Amino acid sequence: MSGMSTVSARGRTRLGWNLLGLLVFAAAGFPVYWMLNTAIKPAKDAIDPDPSLLPTGFTFANFRRALHIADFWGPVGRSLTVSLAVVAIGVVVGMLAALAISRFAFRGRKVVIVGILAVQMVPLVAMIIPVFLLLNDLDQYDKLSGLIITYLTFILPFTVWTLRGFIVNIPKELEEAAMVDGCSRAGAFVRVVFPLLAPGMVATSVYGFIQAWNEYLYALMLLSQKNQTATVWLGNFTTKHGTEYAPMMAGATLLAVPIVALFLLVQRKMAAGLTAGAVKG
Repeated sequence: MSGMSTVSARGRTRLGWNLLGLLVFAAAGFPVYWMLNTAIKPAKDAIDPDPSLLPTGFTFANFRRALHIADFWGPVGRSLTVSLAVVAIGVVVGMLAALAISRFAFRGRKVVIVGILAVQMVPLVAMIIPVFLLLNDLDQYDKLSGLIITYLTFILPFTVWTLRGFIVNIPKELEEAAMVDGCSRAGAFVRVVFPLLAPGMVATSVYGFIQAWNEYLYALMLLSQKNQTATVWLGNFTTKHGTEYAPMMAGATLLAVPIVALFLLVQRKMAAGLTAGAVKG
């Protein structure tokens, strides 16, 4: 009897957790569903004061309107350029910084680690004016290179911290064994450590890409309309005559496609990298 009661209690506990998981999934997924629902419904239904939870129609007119309301491919191309540049530079610099912090003993190493964490706690809104003045002095205002530099300052702390935790989990003995076999320190890193860093690098790359692709505030403040990125481009749907909600949701759906596709391609390695890099510190 006690065994049956234990099994029953476990079943109820599992059912409770499953229901909680479904509730969290519904709460997180509803905005995405509403975006898709609004994107495919007729524009007049999108502003109905008594909206329907279920689709009231199906049309591609909103997507055609989104593609023709303003230059679409220009902002998308600029966002892609900025995001890829941030990922490429951030991963290389972050990997080297994480390697230095993890493998080399130098004075002030703990201060550097604490500083990396402290930078992540500073609200981005609080740095808009200093960043603007600095980029203006460096002649980087209204330039994609200036936006890339700005995004790197936000993404590098997370990249360094994540890769540091990952490198710490790789035994030093592997590098030492490779050096005994004739490899230099650089050769040991390239042949031994670097392949083991792949999941962590994928995780940080996806994080950096998503952050750079979705960032809005700094792109709005640091770039003019002719150099606007994809997220700022969505503002074209709001004019003095009102907001075109259905085409805006269609545009948001188009901008979400690259992120979803990237995440589906690397989701396994991303999860492995995040969990492995968080075990030790």
